[in-house]
Amino acid sequence: MPQTLFLKPFLSAPLNDGSRPEICGTCISDRVSVRGRVGVVCMGMLAPRKFMQKRKKVEVFKDAADEADQKNWRRLMKEIEETGSAAAVLRTERARTQVLPRDLVLGTLKRFKQLKKWNLVSEILEWLRIQQWWDFSEMDLLMLITAYGKQGDFNRAERVMGFINKKKCAPNVIAYTALMEAYGRGRRYNNAEAIFRRMQSSGPEPSAFTYQIILKTFVEGNKFAEAEEVFETLLDKERSPLKPDQQMFHMMIYMYKKAGNYEKARQMFSLMAERGVQQSTVTYNSLMSFETNYKEVSKIYDQMQRAGLRPDVVSYALLINAYGKARREEEALAVFEEMLNASVRPTHKAYNILLDAFAISGMVEQARTIFKSMRRDRYMPDLCSYTTMLSAYVNALDMDGAEKFFRRLKQDGFDPNIVTYGTMIKGYARVNKLEKMMKMYEEMRVCGIKANQTVFTTIMDAYGKNKDFDSALVWFKEMESSGVHPDKKAKNVLLSLAKTTEELAEANLLVGNVSQQRPELRVNGVSRFVDNDDHKEDEEEEEEEEDDDDVVDTEKAVSFADQSEDQMVSDRAVKATILSCKFVNPLFLLAPNVGRNFSEFEFRARSTDRCLL
Repeated sequence: MPQTLFLKPFLSAPLNDGSRPEICGTCISDRVSVRGRVGVVCMGMLAPRKFMQKRKKVEVFKDAADEADQKNWRRLMKEIEETGSAAAVLRTERARTQVLPRDLVLGTLKRFKQLKKWNLVSEILEWLRIQQWWDFSEMDLLMLITAYGKQGDFNRAERVMGFINKKKCAPNVIAYTALMEAYGRGRRYNNAEAIFRRMQSSGPEPSAFTYQIILKTFVEGNKFAEAEEVFETLLDKERSPLKPDQQMFHMMIYMYKKAGNYEKARQMFSLMAERGVQQSTVTYNSLMSFETNYKEVSKIYDQMQRAGLRPDVVSYALLINAYGKARREEEALAVFEEMLNASVRPTHKAYNILLDAFAISGMVEQARTIFKSMRRDRYMPDLCSYTTMLSAYVNALDMDGAEKFFRRLKQDGFDPNIVTYGTMIKGYARVNKLEKMMKMYEEMRVCGIKANQTVFTTIMDAYGKNKDFDSALVWFKEMESSGVHPDKKAKNVLLSLAKTTEELAEANLLVGNVSQQRPELRVNGVSRFVDNDDHKEDEEEEEEEEDDDDVVDTEKAVSFADQSEDQMVSDRAVKATILSCKFVNPLFLLAPNVGRNFSEFEFRARSTDRCLL
């Protein structure tokens, strides 16, 4: 059977002016997918790279004894990883061999420290502390308190600080910084600040790492003013004990991003260059992370390259994400290919971002290619990957394919979450299959998953677009009764579904826009409009007559309207009555005609003229 020839398309690099890259290439096959804006993506996309292929490592040992020691250590590390307990494995090893070499213990601690598995580091050190054969030194105590600091376990960190004091060793800057970090990670921000102020006033002198930790603590605790005060002190050359370094600037840029003050973040970026602090790839990534416009992200990316810095996987992922959100999937793919060509190994998240770029546009075939490439490159798709792939079918309005993939998701051992169910509910709503939509909702509830704002809003919108405003109201009320506060989008959707004056009035009442409902009012066929001037006069009259107890409730209002109709009042009399009244509440006039569910709400109309009654 003749083989089909595929020529990989060439995608030019994204241009600064925002125009699309040129896509060239030929594929002699009917397996070419053309979707959307004439974007050609061939099945040869994401071809495997050599650096991604698994290679067998060649190990070199000094001698036979060194080989035996290395293999024994790796066996211990594997056992610790499988059991999850380091102390138990080391205890068993010592009982078996009667000796546990110091180099083996130190190597194990060093490796877990590199892996940032601080729980295992603290477990080993706590076990060593009670061993008679191990000389537990001050350095071991400092490593132990550091491990508890990284875990945010301030109670145990305080206990270790007590051990240091009992040994009559003056706690140094490492111990105080570790205790401060423990309070910060444990969300005891005031305690962390107290330790820092104590270090400033009575010592030991805070180090650069201490300042990095306290800035991070302030930012995480939303204590932005305190962070700015500390950083301003560092900028003051006369008062500052040291100069702010790169990580401190990065934390301040992140703080301004968190506070939504992007202009300040850009000023901090410029200040780095003024102060002679070297800008790194992480610095540019920080700027790219809070830009939402793909043109701005691309501009910062180009600026980074002109500065002679090499983009890392985070840089590429941010740029891919920006193009994907803008529905420019061709540029997103071009950046991913550029990343592979630069021998930058993509992460699991980078694959999910690229997958999302095609899923947003409903490009199922291209999304499937990326999904398969993940497995090929030894990145097993997670629940986020499956849900993103599911959204590709939904956005393509292919609910048959979505149902099959939803079943596959379960067969592969994943439990759907609220996002997964929400994606299916959204798909059924878009193709107007309300019965299947409700069946999926009930399945979600049976699984013990509570609906969020997005699910409630989707269901409400689906019923409203099917001219069932009553059901839309029911789902809006269900959202509130379920403890989910309707957001601005939910309120706007409900208001947009109202087609008649009565529906709009009721929707305004539910969303709390009572002051905004100014429908055309009619009394016995006579139109009346309430303008802003009348409303101001009404408020003045109400302030003058705060003690007026003349209140008419809904039932009296309805009764009054019925009596008025029975009395056969002439048009002239009606007009004279309206003109003689200084205040007529719109809800009072609307009471007989409000319609459904009006009795659920208590409305009171105040009249400033007793002649109306």
